[in-house]
This record gives sequence, C-alpha cells and structure tokens, in this order.
Amino acid sequence: MIGRTVCISHATGAQGTRVGRTVAERLGFQYVDDEVIAEAAEWGELDPAFVADAERRKPLVSRLLGGLEQSSTPRLPTGEAARSLPSDADLRHMIVTAVGSFVSRGSVVVVAHAASFAVRNGEALRVLITASAETRAKQLAADRTIDVKQAARMIKDEDAGRATYLKRFYGVDEELPTHFDLVVNTDVLTPDDAANVILAAV
Repeated sequence: MIGRTVCISHATGAQGTRVGRTVAERLGFQYVDDEVIAEAAEWGELDPAFVADAERRKPLVSRLLGGLEQSSTPRLPTGEAARSLPSDADLRHMIVTAVGSFVSRGSVVVVAHAASFAVRNGEALRVLITASAETRAKQLAADRTIDVKQAARMIKDEDAGRATYLKRFYGVDEELPTHFDLVVNTDVLTPDDAANVILAAV
C-alpha cells in the first residue's frame, strides 16, 4: 500500500501544495486536500452553522491545523449551535477517518491535515516538505503579494499553530524528521525537483 498512497505534510511557504499536485499528476493519482474536510463534515453530521459552505469550512479547519493567519478567523456560532460543536476528540476522529477512507482506496496523494500522523507505519509514504524560515517567508510574500516581514510573522504564527494542533490532537510534543519516511528541503530544490525525489521514493 505504501507505493499507492502519499501523505504530504508541509511547512507554510515551503511550496508543499505545488509539490503535491505535481506528484499526483505524474503518478496519475487523485489529489486530495479540501476533500478530507468535506468528507469529515459529512460523516460527522456537523451543525450546519459549523460547516455552512466550503469557503467557511476551509478557514475553520485551516485554523485548527495552524494553516491560516489570525485575521481570517471565522465567526463561530453561538447558543445552541455552539453547544453542538464537536470536541477536539470528535474532530480528530472525523479527520482521521476521512484520511483513512482516502488512503484505503489507494492511488491518492493526501496533502495537509496532518495526514502523516493519521496513518499507520507502512500504510503510506509519509513526506514532509520544508525549508528555512527565510526561504519560506520570501515564497509566502511572493504568493500573497505581501511584505517579507509580514510573511515572516505569519509563518511564525502558523508554525506555532501547527505545533499546538499536533500536540492537542496527536500528542506530538515536537515534530521530528523521524515522524516521516522522507523529508524534502525546498531551499534549493524546485517544486519539480522535490516531486522527482518523492516519485523516486514511491
């Protein structure tokens, strides 16, 4: 199964999404990202106010994953709707179940959602795409047309959010290279080069 499924985690600004799409295209695999959240929400029968539409759903769970800046935090429901919101354990179960569903089908590249921590050893090729903080800030600034200093602050916040998520949802005190089968540094490697490394591993 490890040759039929790739789980890609990526640091903000390391171009992990681009690498994942390239890998999926070259392998002829399904590319999965937002689909994980859509399926988790459907299975979890969440309150409609919690997942009213795809645009709200993505920022909400991205915040849970430490993947979006503070200014994009969505407004959560109040009253009865708020009381029906799922707990961390519920969310983790739904996301893990959704990831597992895609992994079990095979021929898939799952990007983000801490998918590498949601699968068992040998179930998928677990990849981390990373780069230095400087490289990531420059890339994020270019992607979002913002100042490099602002991008650096955003990366710091998002790294902290990711660490908090991994701690709360998976009990991971510190994300380590040994949590992955392959770590790719895009300081020098282009997304295309990084994809070639992953393809060789697959």
